[in-house]
Amino acid sequence: MGDPIPPIPNPNTPQSPPSSLPPPATAPLPPSSGRRFFSVPRPAIRVTSEFDSDSSVFFHKVSCQLFDRLAKLKLSFQNDPSGEIAFPQFGFLTKHFAVLYDLESRNALLRGSFDLANFLQVRATHDVKEQQGEVAMVASLANPSYKLELSSLVPSVGLVSVARWLYEEINIPRATIHFPLGEVSVEEKKTEEVENVLSVNGILKSHMLNGVCTALYKDNDLNLRYCYKDEEMSFIPSVSLPSNALSFAFKRRFSPSDKLSYWYHFDSSEWSTVYKHTIGKDLKFKAGYDSGVRLGWASLWVGEEEGKTKTAPMKMKVQFMLQVPQDDIGNSIFMFRVKKRWDF
Repeated sequence: MGDPIPPIPNPNTPQSPPSSLPPPATAPLPPSSGRRFFSVPRPAIRVTSEFDSDSSVFFHKVSCQLFDRLAKLKLSFQNDPSGEIAFPQFGFLTKHFAVLYDLESRNALLRGSFDLANFLQVRATHDVKEQQGEVAMVASLANPSYKLELSSLVPSVGLVSVARWLYEEINIPRATIHFPLGEVSVEEKKTEEVENVLSVNGILKSHMLNGVCTALYKDNDLNLRYCYKDEEMSFIPSVSLPSNALSFAFKRRFSPSDKLSYWYHFDSSEWSTVYKHTIGKDLKFKAGYDSGVRLGWASLWVGEEEGKTKTAPMKMKVQFMLQVPQDDIGNSIFMFRVKKRWDF
């Protein structure tokens, strides 16, 4: 038999090129007009709002991180229920420099710090409107736990000419030495009776009898405080001299979730007490009484009281409080506070 007759091609059907021919080269696509050689990620924005029913004022804070968290922009303001904005403040913060600007007073507060060496740091603050600032130098001694700090208030020209300030004011800076048991500061102050008087303030801590003894000396007043604490009980007596004001605090933990605290002042016979009950870390109930103001109160926290808003459920913290005056129970006050954070 002969070869089969091939079918007659349809003239309306496009013909495919022979399989032996290579496919035509495809021209590269032109670069898109919206294509970028590098992209800058949008900074994360954090908004925190808080409302206090006692003052009927909203508090707002807006912040965002810039340059891979090397800097931060911050805006804060308040507004009342009518929408009027008050106390707007703007801030730009980095690790070594910060600017805080008050829009109402048109005043700026500048803060900066830098290291001259591994053991020496210089800090400076300047109030533009008051034309006043402070310069401080902190030196770490041979032991890192020991530090010496020299600081002094200086006018605006002193911030420009630090060398001149050191030459003229070196005799009157405030000197503070930090050590493991506390710190002591010495400075000169001007009073009405004496032009210059040497003022000494300090705090010392030491372990004694399974507790911690603290001595705080400030403005010629000495406060001695002892704190004994174990897993179930805390006992904290304190005395102030020369007023001889004696007081003590007693705290008893009945369980991991129940705690009772009591304070008593011998000089005024005033006392106060607080009972606290927690459920997990996000729910806390507190109730107490203060004889000084003759007021009983109860409070409920939803969200960790001392924790940050970002760790609370739904990034929100709520506090409800009831205040009951002892002499006028009918005039009790109910208050609440709400704080919420949004991340964009």
